[in-house]
Amino acid sequence: MAIDLSKHSDELMPAETPQSPFCASLRSKKFFMRDALPTEASDYLDASNHCWCRMTQQVIGPDGGIVNPDLCVSGRACFSSAF
Repeated sequence: MAIDLSKHSDELMPAETPQSPFCASLRSKKFFMRDALPTEASDYLDASNHCWCRMTQQVIGPDGGIVNPDLCVSGRACFSSAF
């Protein structure tokens, strides 16, 4: 006897995974106050606009470039996906 799964197709679909365009190594004070993955630059930047790279612990990334949410995205040599 075959089981009809068409009635439950919505239940079988995987949940949508939130995507972040930012490097997994991008950090800021505001980053540690969040309870979800950052999806916008404003999720990182506070009034100080200070952020750093987790790999170098500096405002300069492993590639020698400035660390900033607008710059730490896919395509940068040192970029590492959060997933």
